[in-house]
Amino acid sequence: MDREKKPVVWSLRATKDLEKITRFYIDLYGHDKARKIVLDLRECTEILEREDIDTSEIGTIDVAFIHLKQNYRKLLHHHCKITYREGKTKFYIVRVFDTRQHPNKNK
Repeated sequence: MDREKKPVVWSLRATKDLEKITRFYIDLYGHDKARKIVLDLRECTEILEREDIDTSEIGTIDVAFIHLKQNYRKLLHHHCKITYREGKTKFYIVRVFDTRQHPNKNK
C-alpha cells in the first residue's frame, strides 16, 4: 500500500522525556550504552515514515491517551513506550515513557 511520506516530528515534551531517559540510562548502563539505546529509540520511529507500510498496522492504541479526541498509538522498544499520533502531514511523537516507571508518571 503506497502512501505519501509523512515525516516524524518530536514534540518538546517527548524530547524532554528522552533527555530524562538518557540520564537514567547513563546511570544504569554508562554513557556509550545509553547513547546507543536512545539512538535506537529514535530510529525505531522511522518505520512510520515508510511509504510502503500501512501505518494503521503499526503499534497499538495507547489506552492511557484514549480520553483525548485524537487517536494515539504506541510503539514499544527496549523498556520504553513511544506514544505518537498521525496528523494530516506528519507523525507527532508526543511522549516517551520508560515502562519501569509508575504508570501515573505517564500523564
